[in-house]
Amino acid sequence: MKQFIKYLISITFLFSTFALGSFFYLFDYDWVDFCKLQNYDPGKPSIVLDTDNNILFRFQLDKREPVNYNNVPDILIKAFVAAEDWNFFSHYGISFRGIIRSLLINLYHGRIVQGASTITQQVAKIMFLSHERTIIRKIKDVFLAFQLERQFTKEQIMELYLNNVYFGRGIYGIKAASQRFWNKPIEQINLAQAATLAGTAKSAFLYSPLNAPLSSQRRRNLVLNNMYKLGFITKQELNNAINTKLKVTDTIPGDPILLYIQEWIRAWAEKNWGKDSLYKKGLKIKTTIDPKKQKLASKIFRTKLEETRKKSNDRLNGGLISIESNTGKIRALIGGYDFNESQYNRALQAKRQIGSSFKPFLYASALKTEVDMDYLMVDEPIEMEIGGTVWKPKNWTNRFEGQMTLLRALTLSNNIIAVKLLLHLGYEHVIKWARKFMIKSELKPYPSLALGTAEMTVKDLAASFNIFANNGNYIKPYLIEWVKDSWDKKIWKVKTKKKKVLDTITNSKMINALSYRIKRAKRIFKYRYWIDAQAIGKSGSTNEATSTWFVGSTPELTTCVYIGNDDNAPLGKHVFASSTVFPLWLNYNIDLHFDKKVFYIDPKLKEVFIDWKTGKQTKKIEKISTVKILKEI
Repeated sequence: MKQFIKYLISITFLFSTFALGSFFYLFDYDWVDFCKLQNYDPGKPSIVLDTDNNILFRFQLDKREPVNYNNVPDILIKAFVAAEDWNFFSHYGISFRGIIRSLLINLYHGRIVQGASTITQQVAKIMFLSHERTIIRKIKDVFLAFQLERQFTKEQIMELYLNNVYFGRGIYGIKAASQRFWNKPIEQINLAQAATLAGTAKSAFLYSPLNAPLSSQRRRNLVLNNMYKLGFITKQELNNAINTKLKVTDTIPGDPILLYIQEWIRAWAEKNWGKDSLYKKGLKIKTTIDPKKQKLASKIFRTKLEETRKKSNDRLNGGLISIESNTGKIRALIGGYDFNESQYNRALQAKRQIGSSFKPFLYASALKTEVDMDYLMVDEPIEMEIGGTVWKPKNWTNRFEGQMTLLRALTLSNNIIAVKLLLHLGYEHVIKWARKFMIKSELKPYPSLALGTAEMTVKDLAASFNIFANNGNYIKPYLIEWVKDSWDKKIWKVKTKKKKVLDTITNSKMINALSYRIKRAKRIFKYRYWIDAQAIGKSGSTNEATSTWFVGSTPELTTCVYIGNDDNAPLGKHVFASSTVFPLWLNYNIDLHFDKKVFYIDPKLKEVFIDWKTGKQTKKIEKISTVKILKEI
């Protein structure tokens, strides 16, 4: 036993000696050549291409000349100390208390969830290491931090940090950030702005005033409170700064609508390859954007929105997406009126109730039962008790027409028939088919489901409606074709897959039914010019027009348009999709040329003339109420 203890003591001594010797060797070892700090390499910008291989925009660093430490306002230095490293000017590169705290937390979670980086360690990471969160990387930045402290003064380390910290969107360093955020040199920034810069440094993605103004303000106020605790500012200065409204004057150069696409690609690319690769490694990103369609959509969208804003209010906004029917390629995308006015992407992010745009999916599910488009139902006053209150649905015309076919009810967007049809089919049946149409929002089993309580984005509604244009097949829309590295090697390529939702007979009947909405508009409004192909479509409005929609297709292109207020405030009692989004959709499609003119119709179907009020068959078109429906032979 004594021999074993002696053996254990010897092994422990040898291991301790080896560990201690390794520590001092690594501490003294020159891990990197610090001369690289004197040379700034901006790298090679990444480019984004349209379908014609023209450059849509570039991602390149916005990094101006470095600022000397002596020219940095004292309040800014204190803000960064309060935000990142309270003991920066007294420690030797690392915080032992912080390391122990984060070590215990990370051991508890079984992974790295919290760091303990000092400003010195962050300089080591920014200048020499990757951003991966691993134990090996943390060990490296500890030793690099010790070396930095040996070879540089605190002022030099802080200067390196302030000139290289990332503020998002390719902005590196406090000088570039101050210019972009407020268009002023750092010598002129105030206390609130200094705290905003310091707060953003922790995570540009989470706290940049360009990306997340509310989170940025909360983070700024936390930094200000830290500054007060450290005695850097007075109580009065704290209160004044906290009560200062967060405001940036950043105006990003470029097309104010195209910037929505740029921002989405930036976030996507940074997530997949990191910001260093995006801004320095010369990636090539090929998009599906058709420059002619994008330019046309932008022009028509802005013109129509300006006109509608004058009649409603200047907060009005919206989105548009146009996808190639058989491939899912996004040919045009509009996230809003002006990116510099609001960076919220209403085509990809905003989920809104789709109103009567839901009805095509309801009617398609009906065709999967014994019901057909000549099926008769009665438009009449109805009421039902829901949750202790009486619900009385109304038609948008405030009239009731009595007996009519489903075809007429869908074309006129009749609400009573839609609710009755939902109750006839059953909630389970309709919700099941809504899921097949890739409607993923919460679908509650209430009668109002028939009137479009489902919430969708512009992109998702376009994709679901595109099933009709794509012969019953669903295909997920996409914006990026491929990504190449600087050596022109593909490092990513899109993968698409079609999913059969509707059989061709049911889909052909829906094509025929949805075409009458467009034909009726042509007859009523007597447009001088018209679309160069067959077209189908459906409008949608919610109560008091909080949202107005139109989604429609030609055989080549499905386009969805949304207009509304970001806070869901009503547009007005007499505002309808027919006067807002439909003219926009129509003018866009009228100005396009289509090679494919007609939709596919299953040859097993034949045309039958009926009166769309009575459902009775006729031999020819005898009056305005005579229409053609498709029946199986």
